[in-house]
Amino acid sequence: MVPLHRRQFLQSTAVALAGGAGRAIEPFDHKKAELKLGLAAISYSKALDLAKPTMTLFEFIDLAATFPVEAVELTSYYWAETMAAYAKKLLAHAKTHKLPVSGVPVGNDFCLVDGAKLKKEIERVSMWIELAAAAEAQTVRIFAGKVARGDTREAATKRVIEAIGACCRVAEKAGVVLALENHGGLTETPVDLLALVKPIASKALAVNVDTGNFKTKDPYADIAAIVPYGIVCQVKTECFPAGKPAEDADLKKVVEILQAGKFRGYVILEYEAKEDPKTAVPKYLKELRKLIG
Repeated sequence: MVPLHRRQFLQSTAVALAGGAGRAIEPFDHKKAELKLGLAAISYSKALDLAKPTMTLFEFIDLAATFPVEAVELTSYYWAETMAAYAKKLLAHAKTHKLPVSGVPVGNDFCLVDGAKLKKEIERVSMWIELAAAAEAQTVRIFAGKVARGDTREAATKRVIEAIGACCRVAEKAGVVLALENHGGLTETPVDLLALVKPIASKALAVNVDTGNFKTKDPYADIAAIVPYGIVCQVKTECFPAGKPAEDADLKKVVEILQAGKFRGYVILEYEAKEDPKTAVPKYLKELRKLIG
């Protein structure tokens, strides 16, 4: 088993950083709404925690196969190895259950001010793009980050766009789409999120619609605003309207928003609420399956 080497990522990102921003992208031309239900590994975060795991990703795939889902999302946080051979083993195991790997979410911060540290973030995301490609995943979920103390929003935005552009070049070659999530910070509102996406002329960039991350006055309206740019949707079971306590998400409304926006892609249950996932996940998957049809 040969690990993915740092040198190839340095070469790829150097080429990508040399390119400038291009034309603004348009919303995806979704000719027909088609929703496919999937399950995110992070729904079992405690069991999969590599510090003290009681479940492996292979066992997660086995469990997912007992539910009415059409794909598994293999969150990078729980990969026991970061080698192409391991990615292919995960893929082969998922295929035994006829479950595609919808995506590989990663955690990153492209707002870093330190140039050397930012370069390492780009290299790390590039590594995960290659691993996701080895697992035949459609997407790699990424973050933008938060403006650091002493930095300016303008400067941070410029660095994030350059970093995403660098990773897009790697993704284009790998046949993977980067899905930028509305994850607070520089992506706190739909306007903020699209200000990072639109300047980058790459078919390898889209949006990860997270239904629980807009903490605004009307989260549902904000979800609707980014759906046309979405390639994957992570459904949370809670909603956090500004100035109000957390409340149960209206899953019927969420699905209707996706359908109205002609969304085509995976609808991934990303369960993070307090109830034990052993009882909560089957319940919510059953509800989503009924809503999606």
